[in-house]
Amino acid sequence: MTETEIKRDRPWLIRTYAGHSTAKASNALYRNNLAKGQTGLSVAFDLPTQTGYDSDHILAHGEVGKVGVPVCHLGDMRTLFDQIPLEQMNTSMTINATAPWLLSLYIAVAEEQGADVSKLQGTVQNDLIKEYLSRGTYICPPKPSLKMIGDVAEYCYKNVPKWNPMNVCSYHLQEAGATPEQELAFALATAIAVLDELKPRVAAEDFPALCGRISFFVNAGIRFVTEMCKMRAFVDLWDEILQTRYGVEDPKFRRFRYGVQVNSLGLTEQQPENNVYRILIEMLAVTLSKKARARAVQLPAWNEALGLPRPWDQQWSMRMQQILAYETDLLEYDDLFEGNPAVDRKVEALKEGARAELANIEAMNGAIGSIEYMKGRLVDSNADRLNRIERNETIVVGVNKWTEGEASPLVGEDGGIMVVDPAVEQEQVARLNEWREGRDAGAVEAALAALRAASQAGENVMPASIACAKAGVTTGEWAAQMRTVHGEYRGPTGVSKSVSNKTEGLEDIREMVDAVSDKLGRRLRFLVGKPGLDGHSNGAEQIAFRARDCGMEIDYEGIRLTPEQIIEAAKDGAHVIGLSILSGSHIPLVEDVMARMRAEGLTHIPVTVGGIIPDEDAERLRAMGVARVYTPKDFELNSIMRDIVTLADPKSVAAE
Repeated sequence: MTETEIKRDRPWLIRTYAGHSTAKASNALYRNNLAKGQTGLSVAFDLPTQTGYDSDHILAHGEVGKVGVPVCHLGDMRTLFDQIPLEQMNTSMTINATAPWLLSLYIAVAEEQGADVSKLQGTVQNDLIKEYLSRGTYICPPKPSLKMIGDVAEYCYKNVPKWNPMNVCSYHLQEAGATPEQELAFALATAIAVLDELKPRVAAEDFPALCGRISFFVNAGIRFVTEMCKMRAFVDLWDEILQTRYGVEDPKFRRFRYGVQVNSLGLTEQQPENNVYRILIEMLAVTLSKKARARAVQLPAWNEALGLPRPWDQQWSMRMQQILAYETDLLEYDDLFEGNPAVDRKVEALKEGARAELANIEAMNGAIGSIEYMKGRLVDSNADRLNRIERNETIVVGVNKWTEGEASPLVGEDGGIMVVDPAVEQEQVARLNEWREGRDAGAVEAALAALRAASQAGENVMPASIACAKAGVTTGEWAAQMRTVHGEYRGPTGVSKSVSNKTEGLEDIREMVDAVSDKLGRRLRFLVGKPGLDGHSNGAEQIAFRARDCGMEIDYEGIRLTPEQIIEAAKDGAHVIGLSILSGSHIPLVEDVMARMRAEGLTHIPVTVGGIIPDEDAERLRAMGVARVYTPKDFELNSIMRDIVTLADPKSVAAE
């Protein structure tokens, strides 16, 4: 058979996870990426949009347009997809708590374009369990949130049948430290909870087809053989669950369908050019095995540990996918690992471990009843991962081995990242106010009243949400109705109140803590705060976890605090304040905190800040009075603990 006669498999959908600044700027980026050969869209929304706040809400300050695009109303969604025919597009929207609302806006725009809504293709993530465990953009408590996931799935099944209404997201579980077995079990437990919610909603004969629309969004780490085996285990376990638990007999409805973004947790600030190799190796885990090949792939950029990637950086990652899909012969062969005894043994071991975790979760009334258990398991696993790196048991090139080398020529005067203009927030708020002034206030009130009534009555919220979208309701107004009816949720931190004693080499630090506590006249108190809407709590949790192991008294109330709330907590006797901000909003949020500390006479309390912070911003923070600035390169937690103790020492403070 000649090369031209070889039948090649279709490549996966090639995406880049993108969105920033404004709907107009993001639209230009999307159209540019599509012109470069991208075959699907993957929309990143900013944190206010994800958590159900308009751009002018107090918690949105500093967060607008930073990690994604702000979408406050139909006008923003209209601009976002201007000149992009939605009937012909496959769009993934990474949105969870506000998923019913964003999908409603998307459908409304599609109808404006004249699209046949039944032909729309794409995915809305719509997975709340991982938000409670790892990402932190939840709004309502678990049960009403699960009900809304069911609303979206039921509506899509009847009205948008080609749309994936729920994307079980294990990606952030691995980012939070999950082992492969935990990632398998926690994701499958989430899927089971959703299917149990959906089963009573549809006729028995229609349920298998609905099962076939559930998709997954997974992570692939650097241990690519294990990760490839994990994907084969996912395929087997999903088939097993659908057949034995739900009686789905048709194999086409038991197919494990998933998209992937490879691991960002392992990308390093040190020697960031090495991340290119990491990303390529991780992509192999989800493409080499035909049996478990991803349907869509999006790759991070080499510089994501530094800040927001530029268009060229995203293009480089997209070219990596295109080279593998179109230049190599990968897609010309059957599964390369079928019948391999080493692979089979690893797959079976992963399945056995996942089944054991699933049994634990089932005994706790499923995913909804075991959130605190799963959160604690993730924090423990992440602590173990960091301990192994600190002890050099896990080698990370450029971090704890081979740290010397040439400076990266890829990091130029701009720091190798894109910086969002601070004026973006003011301009977005101005557009939001203009939108509110130009709409029919009576129609808005009537639409919101209908939404509230539907929610209170337990009806499907999708029809009322689409009506709200067309009436001009904003994201914050929609979410406010959900908060009013269902209440607001505060997730578990996963940080135990007891000392774990698992970490080696803490004796000297504990002695330091005891000595400084004696000088202070009471136990050294460390306040860990996360101002703004950043829900990436892994770093803050590990700092709090280690500080408690060192004998400090910890004040950590989790995510989503206002600067005012942090200052009020500091008045209660904090000796050191640690702020964690990974969304890029460190400058405005720290400015606010420091100004409030001056106003309250608290400038004697040292402040430390951790996050993805460029060198130039670190200098600005120090000029504001911040005592220490930590970035991902500061991975030795014990060194940070010593800094905290030194900062709290009255003698050290007097010397400074």
